[in-house]
Amino acid sequence: MPKHGKNFRKALEGVDLQERFSIEDAVSKSLAASFAKFDETVDVAIRLGVDPKYSDQMVRGAVTLPHGLGKTVRVAVFCKGEKQAEAKNAGADIVGAEDLVAKVKEGWLEFDAAVATPDVMALVGQIGRQLGPRGLMPNAKTGSVTFDVAKAVNELKAGRVDFKVDKAGVLHAPLGKVSFGSEKILGNLKALLETVNRLKPSGAKGTYMLSMAVSTTMGPGFKIDMTQVKKFLEG
Repeated sequence: MPKHGKNFRKALEGVDLQERFSIEDAVSKSLAASFAKFDETVDVAIRLGVDPKYSDQMVRGAVTLPHGLGKTVRVAVFCKGEKQAEAKNAGADIVGAEDLVAKVKEGWLEFDAAVATPDVMALVGQIGRQLGPRGLMPNAKTGSVTFDVAKAVNELKAGRVDFKVDKAGVLHAPLGKVSFGSEKILGNLKALLETVNRLKPSGAKGTYMLSMAVSTTMGPGFKIDMTQVKKFLEG
């Protein structure tokens, strides 16, 4: 079994990690269990009743969190012509086409998110091996392949989260920082869950959201009582 440090063990004092909590309690307990010296990120993991190996059961999308993520997002935009000025005016950190692709090919990846216009996707495809493993490849399903580059940049800067269910049927997403407090984390979580619900695949049968847990970067995960999710979303 893995050995945990004294701070982790202290955070678990009096806590039963097998217990399932309401969403509000799970978030509150997760924040209270934070012990790192830095402002930890709060994350949620949702196990969905889908089999991602089938294309009609893939869950992928994006949501702009109402309270943001609490961090500066560096955005790269792949585009040409007048769209470059539009992207720069919207606050993009780096803009380019062939020149930016060449820079990435050389190993430069100093950005957190990427946007591309449809007419340059053939170019961007050349650096798919560099972008894909880091989750940086623009995708039309998440709104990052678009001619409306200003909107895409603004959303990313405001705290847009792109998510995709993994091979095990689990979806991971950040919800903000511990310093946000419960109210803002809950607001962000509600926005995420509403979006995930809307994206329920037609091929998914039975229960859609099977289980869920909230945790901080260094802290333990607190499981959620799934019978409380509907009430939370309707509240």
